[in-house]
Amino acid sequence: MSGARESILRCLERFGLLWDRDVFIQSQQLPKYESALAYLLDKQWLYGCRCSRKSLEKSAIYPGYCRNAQLKIDSSTALRLKTQHVHIEFDDVLNGIIKHQIANQDGDFIVRRRDQIIAYQFAVVVDDFQQGVTHVVRGADLLDSTPKQIYLQQLLGYPTPSYMHLPIVVDQQGAKLSKQTLAAPVNDTNPARTLFLVLQLLQQNPPAELVHVDTQTLLDWAIAHWQPLALKKVRAIPSPIH
Repeated sequence: MSGARESILRCLERFGLLWDRDVFIQSQQLPKYESALAYLLDKQWLYGCRCSRKSLEKSAIYPGYCRNAQLKIDSSTALRLKTQHVHIEFDDVLNGIIKHQIANQDGDFIVRRRDQIIAYQFAVVVDDFQQGVTHVVRGADLLDSTPKQIYLQQLLGYPTPSYMHLPIVVDQQGAKLSKQTLAAPVNDTNPARTLFLVLQLLQQNPPAELVHVDTQTLLDWAIAHWQPLALKKVRAIPSPIH
């Protein structure tokens, strides 16, 4: 969408959430993605796949139709990553030890689509490595994606960041607030007030006198008093907006 990038960056600036390096734009990182794909192809971890979504709609995980077909990799094929019967294990800051059997629970998964768009699972792994990301804090809706990303990190020889998956804010029907559920956009007319509300939702108990301070003061307090374990037993956060 035209102007979306500028709108997102402007909103982050309004909330005092600034970046200390150049902003990565994925469409400008294609050579790095292609280099990583070439490495995996050379190691024979990838194969071409022409399966349609319709042909797979009854399969919980990919049944391996194209794994041994030796299809020519061209503009008509997606790229799938071969998975092994290995356990992926990591210690999530809030959710504890997560164990995952990558082949049985995920199967071979797409890293580049048939339309040549790089899949999220692959792009985020390369992006995090290129930017030197050491800690990932994100919504619990992405917890199931983490084993795939760690598997890719291991194949590519990348270090694995520390992960913390926070409970997500949900609507009255229990659905995550998002564009798909027609949730309202972030209101940045009073960013300090919104941040105060978010800290309350995250069980951080900001003192009442902070309700009228500026954004930077509130962020400084939040950093100094951040207690993520207060969320350990929280699975989802009901939205205060109805």
